[in-house]
Amino acid sequence: MYQMYWSSLYGYAYNILRNKVVCEEIVQETFFSLWNKRGELNITHSLKAYLFTAIKFQTLNYIKSEKVKKDYAASYTSFEKIFFDNSNEENIYFSDLKTKVENEVSKLPEKCQQIYRLSRDEHKSIKNIADLLNISHKTVENQLTKALKYLRSSLGDFLM
Repeated sequence: MYQMYWSSLYGYAYNILRNKVVCEEIVQETFFSLWNKRGELNITHSLKAYLFTAIKFQTLNYIKSEKVKKDYAASYTSFEKIFFDNSNEENIYFSDLKTKVENEVSKLPEKCQQIYRLSRDEHKSIKNIADLLNISHKTVENQLTKALKYLRSSLGDFLM
């Protein structure tokens, strides 16, 4: 299967993304996922159709995650402009905010704290965190959602 479909799947992904390394990873991940789920898969149409659909969704997920990263970088840049000029008042406010956030994060359960810090402080992706901690992708998403919801509610008055 790998020999038969690899080049056409790679070409399909490359026509969308135009990034050799990412396309190779996507195709490899698709075959890896197929192998891991081989016992539970019920492919109703052709294997080829299944693989191309999987590649299509993998590339769309990659595009979406890149957009999120770019949006985060842009918002961080604007955040940096707001908080990092030489104004003493803003520096004090920023310092207080960092302290308050750290205090609130320390109140989270240990695993939730660890996931939050890997995501926000070390800028790791959900997939990287899941692989690093040997937990499911969904668990990481749930823990991050829990942490962010808690922080929004606990920092709400401070941010206003």
